[in-house]
Amino acid sequence: MRLSNASPTGNPAVRKLLKLLSQRRQTHGPHTNTHPRCFLGLLSCLFLAGLYVGSLYVWRSSSPRDHPSVIKRRCASVLLVSVVSPAVVKTWIHWADVSVWELMGLRMDGLVAASILPLLLTMVSQGIPYLINLILAAHVCFHALPSDVQSWRRCAGDAVWLRNQVVAPVTEELVFRGAMLPMLVPCTGPTGAIVTAPLFFGVAHFHHVIEEQRLGKESMSVILLVAGHVVGPVLCHSFCNSQGLPDISSALQHPHSSALLFSYLMGGLLFLVLLFPLTDQYFYGPIPICSLAPPPGSVC
Repeated sequence: MRLSNASPTGNPAVRKLLKLLSQRRQTHGPHTNTHPRCFLGLLSCLFLAGLYVGSLYVWRSSSPRDHPSVIKRRCASVLLVSVVSPAVVKTWIHWADVSVWELMGLRMDGLVAASILPLLLTMVSQGIPYLINLILAAHVCFHALPSDVQSWRRCAGDAVWLRNQVVAPVTEELVFRGAMLPMLVPCTGPTGAIVTAPLFFGVAHFHHVIEEQRLGKESMSVILLVAGHVVGPVLCHSFCNSQGLPDISSALQHPHSSALLFSYLMGGLLFLVLLFPLTDQYFYGPIPICSLAPPPGSVC
């Protein structure tokens, strides 16, 4: 019997199988949910959270947290952690073909829309009471956004206002959203990352329970994934620090409680109506972080 010298790859069926395997490797290569990689990603997120909180307490002081000297030291610490966070992302996600800055939401494409639309959506959710509060209390830095040049100057010179409205939103969104989501999305997918990221944010802010701080900002992960920009979460975070959540209990005790509750209801309805139109990818362009999502398709 005569043996054929043809290569096995000459068989059409074999070639087709090899092609499918090659495509599978290309599709699943960097997105493979290998346990060591995902475990390392979770540890990296926990490391950043611990580093952020630890930097707040590296300074020993008997002064309260709102003392200007304490605020300045803590701001310097968290700014340093924010500078380090891109290096952590780059070390962990070295296989990605996308820039670390783009993955963290620092990009120019769609910047204007990402700066306006998420903030507009957040403001709408507050309803008419926010507008009333803004008009009546614009001179108070801690309860409203300053509305004139003198107010801005006064607030900019206030250490507490700078911490709450500038430093905290910028550093927290860069670390807890910008840096962590690229490390979570390849393992958990976008939906899982939206659920997981606030856990690290909550753990890192457990110390605020002791210091009587309030309010987490879990929805900021959604904004970053939808818009692909960190500027949206930063502005919304700052706005939420300024306004807080709608105070339903106080509204019930207000002389015009019916009108206040109606305005809150209208704000919630407007939020739902505008949610999908204002988060359409048309305004923001391709979202870099979505390229890390494991197949099949994602919510990006």
